[in-house]
Amino acid sequence: MKENILIDKSIDFSARIAKLYRYLVKAKREAVLSKQILRSGTSIGANINEAQYGNSKADFIAKLHIALKETAETEYWLHILQKSDYLDDNMASSLLNDCLEIKQIPIASINTAKDNTEMK
Repeated sequence: MKENILIDKSIDFSARIAKLYRYLVKAKREAVLSKQILRSGTSIGANINEAQYGNSKADFIAKLHIALKETAETEYWLHILQKSDYLDDNMASSLLNDCLEIKQIPIASINTAKDNTEMK
């Protein structure tokens, strides 16, 4: 099976988000923000995976755009969790770096797909 760096990274990130959710609920007794970040953070990978099976180039691009929006939302929630002291700076920085790294890949994939569509 061919390795797909975007899917692999998004799965790893989703697992980190699931662990973060568990930490926030158990250790910090936080119930609202934790659910928000669980939804957006795991949705990134779900949409990236779904994009791989798109019916068309347009469908592929649309799913990656959704993943990109979910990445931006997750970034927002991470900043809120950090500023509200649910996450220390090291944990927040590590998660934000992963989130921003993942964010760059759909952007590049969308641009490449659009360029390839325009060339035809």
